[in-house]
This record gives sequence, structure tokens and C-alpha cells, in this order.
Amino acid sequence: MSEPIKVMLVDDQHLLRMGFRLILEGEEDLEVVAEAADGAEALETIDSLGDARPDVVLMDVRMPRMDGIEATAAVVERWAETKVIILTTFDLDEYAFSGLQAGASAFLLKDVEPAELANAVRVVASGDAVVAPRITQRLLEVYLRQGNATGGLAQAGGPDAPALKAAQQLDGTQARSAAPGTPTGAQVSAALSDGITREPLTARETEVLFAVAEGLSNAEIASRFFLSEATVKTHVRRILTKLQLRDRVQAVVYVYQSGLVGPEQQ
Repeated sequence: MSEPIKVMLVDDQHLLRMGFRLILEGEEDLEVVAEAADGAEALETIDSLGDARPDVVLMDVRMPRMDGIEATAAVVERWAETKVIILTTFDLDEYAFSGLQAGASAFLLKDVEPAELANAVRVVASGDAVVAPRITQRLLEVYLRQGNATGGLAQAGGPDAPALKAAQQLDGTQARSAAPGTPTGAQVSAALSDGITREPLTARETEVLFAVAEGLSNAEIASRFFLSEATVKTHVRRILTKLQLRDRVQAVVYVYQSGLVGPEQQ
């Protein structure tokens, strides 16, 4: 039997952590190894765990001392093998987009069904797919559009500041539609001016990347292009490697950040 997936719960609400623990520990392949009430405590705890560090962290965003966005960025930077799922109250929470930009692999609603919670942890731990891809896409669309439309309305400390600040840092391309026709693999790899050297994609990889950005699952991509799911998975892995991205969510963020596609095209 393989080792269970190690999970950490980070939320300032003790009752929520208790509820999530009861759900996850009811699954044979999942193990809650730690809890924390804020981002700072989470980083201290993960650092102290050594080889027992969690595979997946369920991270709230609004917490004292250090919020979940800052903590997510620190986890991703310091422990690349640990994945983060952002916990939100609403499916279009303005903080969730910032969490994805910080490196989170997915986000879940706090009232998620128990079976969906357990499955999300497994999916993110595998690095093979994204939780609720269409919700992720809708979130990106809303905040890219909002960042373009509201301009200077995101005042420091305002309720929409985290998401709008993130949207306004998209290399000057927020909410911009791509030029007619699908970009070449070389154009895709060079689309974001962030100093990172990326390998050009093949024509098929480029098609698969844009399908991922639409929020399609592996099965749906396979059906569209008459491929096997195994072949789609291989393409996705190559895309992530060539573009130096952590997972599928980051691939979606990359497409939107770079201006390769925008809400007007949806």
C-alpha cells in the first residue's frame, strides 16, 4: 500500500479545521499531519516537520498575522513539492485570483462536499489536473476584465485591492484579446516578459494549452482532438516543462497574464 497523502489545514477558524480533519481522516489514503491558525504559524510548522512536510496545504486567505496569499507564495518558493489549495467563501472571491498568481494549484469553496474535498486533495497532490477548471477560468475572466475596466479604482487597502493589483501587474496586457489566429509555439513561449527562458511549443502542444485555458478536462481535450487521455497527459506534462509552470492552473494563469487570450474571446 502506498504512503498516504499528507495534508495540512491552515485556517483561523478552529471548527472549520476540525470539520475538514474529520472528513479527510475518514479516507484511508489521506492523513492530516498538521494544523495552523495563520500563515506565519503555517510556515513555522512546515519548516519544523522536515521529511514529514505536507503534500497538500488547504489554505484560508483571510487570517491574522500573515494572510493566505503571502503564505502561499512563501510555501511555493521554499517547498516546491508542496501544493496549495486556496479556501474561499465565494466562487468569485477577489482574493482567490491573487492566490493562484501566488502559486496555488487550485481553489475550493469552504462549503465543498466531503467527497469533492477528498478528491480535490488527491487531484492536486498528483499534479495531473485542476479542481473545478471552469470556475478557475471564470475567476480569471472576471478579474482581468475588472482590472481593465476599473483602472485606478483599486485604492490601497480597498476591498478589491489584492485582485486588482494582481490584474494590473499583467505586463500591460490585462483583458487583451489575442490577435486573430492561434499563436505559434514560439510566440507562446515568448509571450510573457518575465526574464524566464522557455522552450517553444509544438503546434499540438499549443492547441492543448489553449484547450486547458478554456477549462477543458483531459477527457474533453482528448475528444476534441481525437487523442487518447494518456496522450493528452503527455502533452500537458511537456507544456508545463517547456513553459516552466507548476501545474495546469498556472498554465491557465500564464495564458491570461501574457495576453494570449482575453475575456472578449470567450
